Amino acid sequence: MEPVIVPMELCHVSQIALLERRCFSDPWSEASVAGELTNPLSLWLVALAGGTVVGYVGSQTVLDEADVMNVAVDPAYRRQGVGKGLMLALMAALRQVGVRTLALEVRASNEAAQALYKNLGFEQAGRRPGYYARPREDALILKKRLDL
Repeated sequence: MEPVIVPMELCHVSQIALLERRCFSDPWSEASVAGELTNPLSLWLVALAGGTVVGYVGSQTVLDEADVMNVAVDPAYRRQGVGKGLMLALMAALRQVGVRTLALEVRASNEAAQALYKNLGFEQAGRRPGYYARPREDALILKKRLDL
């Protein structure tokens, strides 16, 4: 079954927090994820398969620039287009509200994510030494113009 992508709601928060813990060494807490629901700068989308959150992406926007805060896909659903679908849906939604540039950080060692972002037209704009703490690692800063 093809996952459906919808805006995050309160009922998704605990599943997103669970995925955070499964996917990241420094996960967001359930309270932090829930806080994004009331943040006027935030837009979070979830991919649902049979009512279960199998992936999500979250962003924050200031003026005409947005940053991807988090993106994750359940390991059982990776390499099936869920991450790409989430990113495409996010970019479309951000374009509709006038966002011109989307940026994100990705671990320097995360070649799979980098390949996805490159395929979506992101380009490296810089590097943040020691950005990630566990394990300590540089982040690549990637950006994409959405208004072209």
